[in-house]
Amino acid sequence: MLFAGLNLILLTVILLNITLGSVDIPIDEVVRILIRQTTDNENWKYIIINYRLPKVLVAMFVGCGLSVSGLMMQTLFRNPMAGPYVLGISSGASLGVALLVLGGSTFGGAVAFLSGLDYSLVFVASLGGFMVMLAILAMSHRVRDTLSLLIIGLMFSSLTGALVSVLAYFAPAASLQKYLFWSLGSLGDLSWHNILFFAIIMAIALLMSVAKIKTLNALLLGETQAASMGVSVKKARFWILIATCLLAGTITAFVGPIAFIGLAVPHITRLIFKTADHRMLLPAVGLVGAILMLICDTIAQLPGSELVLPINAVTSLVGAPVVIWLLVRKKKMYL
Repeated sequence: MLFAGLNLILLTVILLNITLGSVDIPIDEVVRILIRQTTDNENWKYIIINYRLPKVLVAMFVGCGLSVSGLMMQTLFRNPMAGPYVLGISSGASLGVALLVLGGSTFGGAVAFLSGLDYSLVFVASLGGFMVMLAILAMSHRVRDTLSLLIIGLMFSSLTGALVSVLAYFAPAASLQKYLFWSLGSLGDLSWHNILFFAIIMAIALLMSVAKIKTLNALLLGETQAASMGVSVKKARFWILIATCLLAGTITAFVGPIAFIGLAVPHITRLIFKTADHRMLLPAVGLVGAILMLICDTIAQLPGSELVLPINAVTSLVGAPVVIWLLVRKKKMYL
């Protein structure tokens, strides 16, 4: 019943997201266009097919991907404050973008060449996140416990953040503004071609996550207990990190860093379903993440106005009070 209710809420939020915006479109016209029937207003059809529907799909992928990766990190590190960006993947992507956008005076020729390429921000963000991912994966074979790996990830975040601060200090105002806009996140800048590529990577990473459900359940008991049950902890850690890096890195590269979702949605879902079983929790987390991301995007559109709020700010403004209320009500945060 809970899954049926979540699917009904998801369908409702999708229709509301497509209906509301700077141009309000009647919901019956939205349904008619979506099922490929004719419409008397071709402008509405263009807005839905070329702008609002792609943004809905991106929001669903982002919400689902960040929530699932956040759940896996909280389980792997047995830390309720862990999230998809705890390994420094987002910071690596931010450093890549900062080198391109803010490092023009330092890296002149190379930056000028890359800036002229299509999808340059996606490329450098992916490259930055990939380099940090390789470093984290290399460290995962050398450290014995996940706590050390968590600390290493935090150190990578601090290091890349410091480098970005140095670049920002010497960058001109126009470059700073461009970097700021990227860091605020955007769901509406992807074409259908980009969304197809984005969806393929997300589907592969999500399938990898589903394949590790039994391992995640075993890790809830601790690494020692999981090993006694026949789980290869190092191998399991490696593949969980791969899936998380793919999810968090791809999302950051395509839409920018999105706060709150990956950290909070697993806790919201646990409070709703009252279970720690990943067979139920993992798909539920994906659904709740997609719903919450769509709600945040609908609010960010400021229906009836031409203004659009930064999605990164809305996710925190909307979600943080909800989590605080739920935790105060339950008086306990658990895994």
